[in-house]
Amino acid sequence: MNNKMLYIQMIVFLMLGALSSCIEKAKTKDNFPQTVSLSDLVYPTLDTENSRWFYFSSASRPFGMVNLSPDTEIDGAWGSGYRYNTDTIKGFSHIHAWQMSGVSVMPVTITETNQNTIYEDFSSKFSHQTEKISPGYHYVELDRYLITSELTSTTRVGFHQYSFPKGQDAAVLFNLNTMLGPCENFNGELTKDSNRALSGKVVMKPTHRRPKPFTVFFKVELNTDIASIDKDEKTGNYLVNLTNPESEVLMKVGISYASIDNASNNIKAELPHWDFDEIVFQSKKVWNGLLGRIKVEGGSDTDQKRFYTDLWHALQGRRIISDANGAYPDNTGSEFRVGQLPVDENGKPKFNHYNSDSFWGAQWTINTLWGLVYPEIKRDFVLSLLQYQKDGGLVPRGPSGGNYTYVMTGSSSTPFIVSAIQEGLITEDLESIYQVLKKNHMPGGIMEKAGYEHNTNSGGGFKYYVENGFVPYPIPEGKFGGHQDGAGLTMEYAYQDWTLAQLAKKLGHKDDYNYFLKRSENFKNVYDASTGWMRPKNVKGEWHEDFDPYQHRVGFVEANSAQATWFVPHDLPGLAKLMGGQEQAVEKLNNQFVTASELGFTAGTSHDLEEHPEYRKIPINYGNQPSIQTAFVFNKIGRPDLTQYWSRSVVKKTFSGLSSSSGYNGDEDQGLMGSLAVLMKIGLFQMNGGVDEDPEYQIGSPIFDKISIELNPDYYANSTFVIESLDNSDTNVYVESVTINEQPAEGNAIRLSQITKGGNMVLQMTDDSNKKAPINTAQINSEL
Repeated sequence: MNNKMLYIQMIVFLMLGALSSCIEKAKTKDNFPQTVSLSDLVYPTLDTENSRWFYFSSASRPFGMVNLSPDTEIDGAWGSGYRYNTDTIKGFSHIHAWQMSGVSVMPVTITETNQNTIYEDFSSKFSHQTEKISPGYHYVELDRYLITSELTSTTRVGFHQYSFPKGQDAAVLFNLNTMLGPCENFNGELTKDSNRALSGKVVMKPTHRRPKPFTVFFKVELNTDIASIDKDEKTGNYLVNLTNPESEVLMKVGISYASIDNASNNIKAELPHWDFDEIVFQSKKVWNGLLGRIKVEGGSDTDQKRFYTDLWHALQGRRIISDANGAYPDNTGSEFRVGQLPVDENGKPKFNHYNSDSFWGAQWTINTLWGLVYPEIKRDFVLSLLQYQKDGGLVPRGPSGGNYTYVMTGSSSTPFIVSAIQEGLITEDLESIYQVLKKNHMPGGIMEKAGYEHNTNSGGGFKYYVENGFVPYPIPEGKFGGHQDGAGLTMEYAYQDWTLAQLAKKLGHKDDYNYFLKRSENFKNVYDASTGWMRPKNVKGEWHEDFDPYQHRVGFVEANSAQATWFVPHDLPGLAKLMGGQEQAVEKLNNQFVTASELGFTAGTSHDLEEHPEYRKIPINYGNQPSIQTAFVFNKIGRPDLTQYWSRSVVKKTFSGLSSSSGYNGDEDQGLMGSLAVLMKIGLFQMNGGVDEDPEYQIGSPIFDKISIELNPDYYANSTFVIESLDNSDTNVYVESVTINEQPAEGNAIRLSQITKGGNMVLQMTDDSNKKAPINTAQINSEL
């Protein structure tokens, strides 16, 4: 009997073991089980050893006005915020945005030994071993005080939950007067409104980039009584002493750039209750909803985790600055004012207003991703840019603090807005929109201004571009701003002129179309046939002497000539003709890729450059925007197989893996590089920024077996577009054939109208390029 029972137990044990093994295999197979939420796949600490102020995000909603997270470094725009290798927290601040920061708080315990020093000596060690981070949530233990801190948020309200040690005097330090990331916070004020409520404000000092002071107002509500408030006269900071709490302390911090009343209203609108776990749950739900617009199958677990981390980054960095009721800060005039966004019949704002770094490079990144997958977000941003024009007279290229910064160069917003029109996202007032865009391309417009040129309009060299067909280097009038790099500016203006010409054509402005189309050929004026490179000229038209095409930032904006030469997204056949034909262009670009591959395709981080200065001379750089389109150039000059090979190689070397020490190998730039990585991994790209009629997408080489894009039915069909890559593998990187909705397709492109109706595109993958490539096929397969 015992033996029989033992036998049955062994059989049951083996069956359970087999079942468990099957479950584990299913979990680690190409697809994650349906029960795993996509936000759980995000790796928030990617590249955080190299963070800049606005890069890291944890307790934040998509584009949230509040971006609540711990700060381990607080001095300077670069190398600040949450830096993974720094083990000391200096506060939890609510604003991590382009040229903006503010409202830093720190839970502490007060003792006889620290009561006189707490205002300056309050930081605490912490450990990554006990830390938990996911989109919308951050958990960290402050070792110095034995305080457990949890953070989450709504769009405009930070929500804190603190567990203080029993028997200790609990307090929250408001560090309102401090250097905090890109700017100094000063004139901080805090007032007790009631036993459980506070209000205040803090002013951000002007910076080189944001030229005016900017105030953030805040309202604080607690679930426990305030015993007292102490102010330190030396630092100007405040200590809020709490009546010893019996349970977790909950604290809401609503912010507004309009008023304290609006900060309070934001709390009422978004967080009327005290259920911390519910807000964490809702944050996760919001993130899952947006991340779930693209579902991928195939690839490794790491591939999928990195993909959703890239997609997560594409949906943050740029920040909402308008309140729940539509009030927003307008700093474009001589006096600050509070503006009001238009509202619908229910009193809800028709769009949000935003703080944003430049749209420089957006034509290859968020233009495409947002336009296809998140059209409602792209439309919001377009309407926000147009609101700035209504207030200040110009469409901006990177606004901060409710004002112009004149960040970067040219009129980078033009292709962004034109593409939204061509996608059908913007359908009203097209003539007035055209006229305000045209203003930026004419004397008196934003093209006249170099980077951060606030008070003059000479640094962009625009008058020379119009009169002579190129911007000289150097500009004779002198130094007025950043990025006065004539050859690079010429090429940028030429492309942007071409994008404006497409809208002129759409609206029937024939003369304007011909005028801007002619100007779009100005890139030819800085091509030096004797060297085969784009090359700077002085005002006399003489080529820059001692020319080295690999020398960084000599006549080219954040690039060298080798990288910038290919910045002709509107006329790559014309560029190839200058080079002697497509065959010569292919060989030239391919040689650049071979060299760049040895350096990992990026110029690297600042640390890399210190260790390896030769990285500055890299011929193709996927660590910054100027040459991130180059793998897809081959598609336009007759060699799609090389687009497929090199785009896969770039993904593998540059946009793969999960590590706090690397990820974007340069600067993620508020969703630009995250978007680029997503597009390369799903095998869709827009060379000209999507500004032509029925925009074209170039087909690349997807890394996944199946990609399902859920279309937004408010703008496109209530359907899904599916990309399948048959026989896909690390070696099968080439596309042998394409079918769209079961019909054979010619070429290597697909139109917007074909995607947005829903359906499927099937790519038959192979390891044979079917071309006599100017690279060693065995070497290719070996590297991949």
